Amino acid sequence: MGHGDQFESARRAFLRRASTAAMATGFATIGRTVGGAAGGNRRLFDSDPFTLGVASGDPLPDSVVLWTRLAPEPLSGDGGMPDRSVPVRWQVARDDGMNDIVTMGTASAKPTAAHSVHVDVQGLAANTEYFYQFTVGPHRSPVGRAKTAPDAGTEIDSFTFAFASCQNYPYGYHTAHAKIAQDEPDVAIHLGDYIYEGQKEGSLGRGHEPPKEITSKDDYRIRYAQYKTDPNLQAAHAACPWIVTWDDHEVANNYADEISENDDPPAEFLKRRANAYQAYFEHQPLRPARQPDGPNLPLYRRFTFGPLVEFNVLDTRQYRDDQVYSGDAAADPDRTLLGDEQEAWLIEGLTDSNARWNVLANQIPMAPTDENRSPEKQEFGGGDKWDGYRASRERLLSVLKRESVRNPVVITGDVHRNYAYNVKADATDPDTETVATEYVGTSISSFGDGTGLTRYGSSLNEPWQQFANDDRGYVRCTITPGQWRTDYRVVSTVEKPNAPVETVASFVTGDREPGAKLASERPTHESVVITEIQPNLPDGDALEDEYVTLRNTGDATVDCSGFRLGFEGWESQFYTFDAFTLGAGKTATVRNGTGENTASVRYTGFDDPVLNNSSPDLVIVANSDGIVLDEASYAPKQEPRD
Repeated sequence: MGHGDQFESARRAFLRRASTAAMATGFATIGRTVGGAAGGNRRLFDSDPFTLGVASGDPLPDSVVLWTRLAPEPLSGDGGMPDRSVPVRWQVARDDGMNDIVTMGTASAKPTAAHSVHVDVQGLAANTEYFYQFTVGPHRSPVGRAKTAPDAGTEIDSFTFAFASCQNYPYGYHTAHAKIAQDEPDVAIHLGDYIYEGQKEGSLGRGHEPPKEITSKDDYRIRYAQYKTDPNLQAAHAACPWIVTWDDHEVANNYADEISENDDPPAEFLKRRANAYQAYFEHQPLRPARQPDGPNLPLYRRFTFGPLVEFNVLDTRQYRDDQVYSGDAAADPDRTLLGDEQEAWLIEGLTDSNARWNVLANQIPMAPTDENRSPEKQEFGGGDKWDGYRASRERLLSVLKRESVRNPVVITGDVHRNYAYNVKADATDPDTETVATEYVGTSISSFGDGTGLTRYGSSLNEPWQQFANDDRGYVRCTITPGQWRTDYRVVSTVEKPNAPVETVASFVTGDREPGAKLASERPTHESVVITEIQPNLPDGDALEDEYVTLRNTGDATVDCSGFRLGFEGWESQFYTFDAFTLGAGKTATVRNGTGENTASVRYTGFDDPVLNNSSPDLVIVANSDGIVLDEASYAPKQEPRD
């Protein structure tokens, strides 16, 4: 097979969305072929310099950014490149065979930018699909697909995008990115935690490189390169333009402006932030004008796709006040999440927008979480989410509830679960009007496989919640003038490559009808409820004195085999029923510790307390399909329910 045939095979693996295995083979083929090629650049590198793939991003009606980085040795600090600039040729074509060329040029890959290339291609036609490729000497990159935005006045019938976040490399395979590539959306949006800064090794042979917490510029460059060698991530980047923003792990966990979680001296931490921001820019399809100035990088920006939809891409990390952990402190009116300049920019943009759908692409949940599950008391603490910056949220909600701001929708990452929320005019009062919709996406791989639990409807501490799911995957959204549709796409596991994907639930939001409404069929579920919880008492009672009582409130016997009882909510301490049935109107008690199982009493077999008022003090029962049937809090001790 000749060079051209081999390259065509690899290119088709990207653009025709073959299996993950086929894509990986394509990358290997490219490396072998160009490694032996002759040419003037052979002296620079003897193997494929395009090991990190290609990407496009930040689409405008007349331009799009093209990205690649030369790195024949991606896991070395300099990428295996010489300490000099290297010219890189680029081409843009109308066809994926790169025959109908519309524009071309040469960019300089400089060592000061890790030999990355950011080309802002101008003069393109609006709302048009293009293909692009880079060349260095005899070496050719994979072919990527780009698409420009429609003109401001051009009506479009439909717009599809995917959003994702939190792709911790050691915790799992990035199978969801292969599925995004297969969907071939108009745009993909990454909401942060593109890399993780820690030293986790995991159990899948995907341990972090370098194997330590990263702080230097070379550390961050190697970490980004490691992530970008993932063939599924490369495929998703090659499939469509990306719009990116960051959260915390691109630098360090839960940092706030110049303040680190570990209380590093601000001057020292800002040096680390400068290293991280430089590496972030070097590995993302951002316009050259956004190159960082030391520890500063202006990342918030706005993208408009005709009169249909406008995206406000936020940065909730670089300008925020430090986190606080009490409700009183969080309510301080002087606290800010976005910073004064970004907040004014956002409010002005929302107020002046003519778009039918107005999106806030945001890192952290805007909907609040009541820390006290008792219906008689609310406790909204601080923390890293919008809950910790209540004045900022109140100011924004006062704008979102205006009639002139049409169809505000918040898309969110960070929390490694899928959620759908109705955002209230008073965020903490479920009886106020719904003014916006928030769709929260799970992680690509962070935390590994979830519990697989799914809940429809509200929860005890989030009455505005419409849906929750603890799988891994991404979110696909389809927007038309009359409706927004959200599909929660989940993979069966992140511990095996090529896992299947399914849509676990779909929700819609209508034009001028804020809120998430279930559009898919709600699974049938059994009528099993929690009637009593006895937590471990402080006077040293035996483990067996901890128990939960369930009742079948239906009129038919329920097969409870495989049902799960979670003693700490969705988090941990699960008891799974073996073969067991519960008659109509009957009760069953699950006791902690050991004992003799009977027709109405089961024992967990656990050696330690599980109902000891630790957080979360919540019990849930779910059926064998993972559908949550009921939940109840035991702080204070719950009295029996009828």
